[in-house]
Amino acid sequence: MMMTNNKHTSGPLTLPLIITALLFSASACSNPSAVNTNKDLSEYKEGQASVNESIANTEKPAFATKAVTAFSEPWAMTALPTADDEPAKLLVTQKTGELYIVDTATGHKTAVAGIPKIAYGGQGGLGDIILAPDFSTNNDVYISYVEAGSDADSNTFGAKVIKATLTGLNTDAPSLQDITPIWAQTPKVKGQGHYSHRMLFSPDGQYLYISSGDRQEKSPAQDMTVNLGKIIRLNADGSIPNDNPFFTTAGDIKSQFWTTGHRNVLGMMFDEKGRLWAHEMGPRGGDEFNLIEKGNNYGWPVVSNGRNYNGTDIPDHDTRPEFAAPTITWTPVISPSSMSMYTAGKHNDFPAWQGNALISGLSSKALIIVGLEDSNAAAERYRYDMGERIRNVLNVDGQVFLLEDGGEGELLQLQPQ
Repeated sequence: MMMTNNKHTSGPLTLPLIITALLFSASACSNPSAVNTNKDLSEYKEGQASVNESIANTEKPAFATKAVTAFSEPWAMTALPTADDEPAKLLVTQKTGELYIVDTATGHKTAVAGIPKIAYGGQGGLGDIILAPDFSTNNDVYISYVEAGSDADSNTFGAKVIKATLTGLNTDAPSLQDITPIWAQTPKVKGQGHYSHRMLFSPDGQYLYISSGDRQEKSPAQDMTVNLGKIIRLNADGSIPNDNPFFTTAGDIKSQFWTTGHRNVLGMMFDEKGRLWAHEMGPRGGDEFNLIEKGNNYGWPVVSNGRNYNGTDIPDHDTRPEFAAPTITWTPVISPSSMSMYTAGKHNDFPAWQGNALISGLSSKALIIVGLEDSNAAAERYRYDMGERIRNVLNVDGQVFLLEDGGEGELLQLQPQ
């Protein structure tokens, strides 16, 4: 029997908790040695307005958490289709290279065989997993992971996306078969950070979006000859749509790009109006929530509402209007790690969150709820102190699940109170 996990019980956020979170949030890359200074705290700008709204709004849904099971370094999850009377079943990845099918009613985990060889280390390893739009007919999934270069380049790394068929789904020995390469970061580089490699299909199931981080190299985000620091848009088979903003008949790598000037995008979602949103880790301050629109350049590393880790300034977005400015920025940072839109389905556990973005936070150890406006504005509505780094959040038919980060990260289900 699953028991309520009392250490995670969460009620309305109080002012002291918010102040504590503001004072002790680490940098957007979650580097324990980088802290926000008093000068950082004086430069909240849009982020401060969002926090103030969260402080003022004390009437918010409360919940307890139920621990379903635990993982070693979990990274992503997605829900499998279920019949109306069945509990949710999830696919959960571990960064160390494992994939599990999880029965959320019992906590039972079934390992999936056939995972490709992954390069584990730093921020790299097995990454995201999503279902193909036609999963119900072919059991295809898309998986991202980090692979190392070969031979003399074995100390270089890059993200890769594959499509595979998940066979034996209702057996004790499921496995990945018929693996097909879809996309890869080019070039592979040294270092093991800022892969991003989140994936998302468009609402019509036609286009695959992939976030490609700058790999902590900064300059690739503005370099049109490499696909680092970009959001990628492909057809489901990995081919390039000819209506992409930088499409060329010669097949230049820039043909893949939907938007440019990104640092580390770890969350993307489409809202009820079909708008694409993404959040992005800033450097020392300046986490971003962006409306992603065709062909836009979001400015990294030329502009940022944060600063470099050594304390030197980076010009703010308002100094360079040619770059798309974020809808929300956070300083101190929240370290956003994933995003899911709340919509009611078979369940409606949190009706006050309908149509809102749910964001998981690492250094902030928080669940952040962001409201979206018809005018393309957005604002933080609620913030919940979860007491642990949160790696992933997922809405499943109106139920909400969280994955804690780290070696003993628990899968939690939020239970409304």
